[in-house]
Amino acid sequence: MSEAPFGLTLMEKLVGFLMIAIGGITFYVTYTNLSSAVNPVIFLAAGIVLIAVGILLVLAKTEGK
Repeated sequence: MSEAPFGLTLMEKLVGFLMIAIGGITFYVTYTNLSSAVNPVIFLAAGIVLIAVGILLVLAKTEGK
C-alpha cells in the first residue's frame, strides 16, 4: 500500500474541522433560539450529523493508490 498525497490528507482533515465548526455553530444557534425557528428539530439534527461526519473525516485514515 502506498501513502496518499500530503495535500489530500491535509484537505480531508481541514474539511472535517470545517464541518465540525459549521455543525457546532448550527446546533448552538438553533439551541439558543428554539422559539424562533419553525421546526428546530431538523436544524438540531443537521448540526449533529455535520459534527459526526466531520469527526469521521478527521479520524479517517486516507490511503492512496
